[in-house]
Amino acid sequence: MIERQFVKQKLKEFLIQEYIASKLAKTGYSHTEVKRTPLGEKVIVYTTRPGLVVGKKGETIQKLTAVLKKKFKMENPQIEIGEVESPYLDVSFVCDKIVSTLERFGSKGFKSVGYKTLQMIIDAGAMGAEIVISGKVPSARARSWRFSAGYLKKSGDTALTKVKRAVSTANLKSGIVGVKVSLMLPNTRLPDHIEPKIQEQKKVEIKEEKLEEVKVEEKKEEKAKEKPKEKKKRSEVKKENVINKKE
Repeated sequence: MIERQFVKQKLKEFLIQEYIASKLAKTGYSHTEVKRTPLGEKVIVYTTRPGLVVGKKGETIQKLTAVLKKKFKMENPQIEIGEVESPYLDVSFVCDKIVSTLERFGSKGFKSVGYKTLQMIIDAGAMGAEIVISGKVPSARARSWRFSAGYLKKSGDTALTKVKRAVSTANLKSGIVGVKVSLMLPNTRLPDHIEPKIQEQKKVEIKEEKLEEVKVEEKKEEKAKEKPKEKKKRSEVKKENVINKKE
């Protein structure tokens, strides 16, 4: 019974995310998060254009709250808007931007669009990125063009967990054009990465030991130099005593 409840909750969250994504398309929409609070359920909508999502006097948010209450049977939904700090590291935003440019200006300049967006992703700090545009662009037959840069994993666990992907379609006069974007975020730890911190610590320890040895040797030399000086002083004192007695 508990497993069924978890499945129902996750299915409900997925349907909410799909509905919000369809309603807020082409407004810089990124993703949504559903959190439970003692006052009710909180829905956080992440976007790069919060003004378009809010609308005039919060009309779109009011409509979304009404739909969430009626369609998804949420008691007290609270919608919040979160701004995306680096939009070119967000896969869904990049995908929507490519689709909007293709629908606005056509598929003739798809190469410049692909290379420009790829450069913007790399400049934002991504480790690697890949953009695939497939369809009639602009030839009569369908073909696929791939734009890639940096380091990107294609297989293994890292490709499944640490590579972000998004897919979208652009409706053009010549037909439907598919856009697929995949990128690796900066500072992702790979399994084959080796940290050289252990070697540096060993070097420091060796240096410290050498310094201690040098200090000990210097102290020994200083003591050896001080001893004959003391002897000389004693001999001089004896001579002075003998001279005083003779007098």
